[in-house]
Amino acid sequence: MSGTDAIVYIIDDDTSVRNSLRWLIESVQLRVEEYATANEFLDAVQDSHTGCMILDVRMPGMSGLDLQDVLVQRGIHLPIIIVTGHADVSMAVRAFKAGAFDFIEKPFNDQHLIDRIQQAIEKCRSEQVEVQRKQHASKRLATLSRREQQVLDLVVAGNSNKQIARELDISIKTVESHRANLMTKMQVSSVSELVRLALIAGRDKTPGPA
Repeated sequence: MSGTDAIVYIIDDDTSVRNSLRWLIESVQLRVEEYATANEFLDAVQDSHTGCMILDVRMPGMSGLDLQDVLVQRGIHLPIIIVTGHADVSMAVRAFKAGAFDFIEKPFNDQHLIDRIQQAIEKCRSEQVEVQRKQHASKRLATLSRREQQVLDLVVAGNSNKQIARELDISIKTVESHRANLMTKMQVSSVSELVRLALIAGRDKTPGPA
């Protein structure tokens, strides 16, 4: 189950459609928030929460596809399920290129939509966990000195202590000292853990000059 913390946002200008979707989604104990226009949604929702969006394409003012673009610009990353009765191939292609989770044409099968909503919520939850892991790793990385970061980059690149010493023009003993310090700061007990954490934080670039 996706849990009651998840919110399914319905954005559709048709009141009867919103009511029907609300009844369907709440029947599986999911929270629902509904909006008649894209601008109403943007005014009310400022951050990403666990959940997903059910989005119509053709609405007064901003279209559903244009809303997708705005959400990307604002850093709001919610899986989007587009449900529309006005589908065409170019519209579907644009939606998927913008990151839509699914594109469902009306009339749709209720159980299929519920299944896709549940899957979208789980995708959202997994992505949020990954973001938290990356933020945690980046915070640890930020505690390293510039020299320790250079040593880390070379460790991640697969260099031995001897190769690192030669690359940075320092002694092997100094390399060992830096490695010990960065292992402590990164809170890891093995090189494999160190490399994994560095890669999570995005530390896979070629090191710069000393």
